[in-house]
Amino acid sequence: MISSKTENAGSFRQTLTVGGRSLEADTDGSAPSPHDYFCASLASCKALTSHVYAKAKGFALERVEVDVDRDDSQEKQGKYTLRVSVRFFGALSEEEKKKIYDAIQRCPVHKLMTTSEVTIETAPFVA
Repeated sequence: MISSKTENAGSFRQTLTVGGRSLEADTDGSAPSPHDYFCASLASCKALTSHVYAKAKGFALERVEVDVDRDDSQEKQGKYTLRVSVRFFGALSEEEKKKIYDAIQRCPVHKLMTTSEVTIETAPFVA
């Protein structure tokens, strides 16, 4: 379970708890925003999928850098664009890089964001 709690009465700032770890969220730039975490989930999934795939194939992938740039200017019209840039490091051939790149197009979060119907059921908290 992931939880979010307001830090101080009257404040927007949230403390998130994820697997026993604490993260912060806010809308004023003092912490990542919910949209930042949305993009971060995609970036981390692509990076982790790269490593898992490369290891399974025996590729010499040392590290990955993933940048996600979002264009949310048309979000209210139902369009939200994420531009992903990926760099692979290690003794990799161009063919190996291409295979890793192809694999990360199917990372779980990418698929969730683009091909799944997500249902959210929000209910009042019952103590």
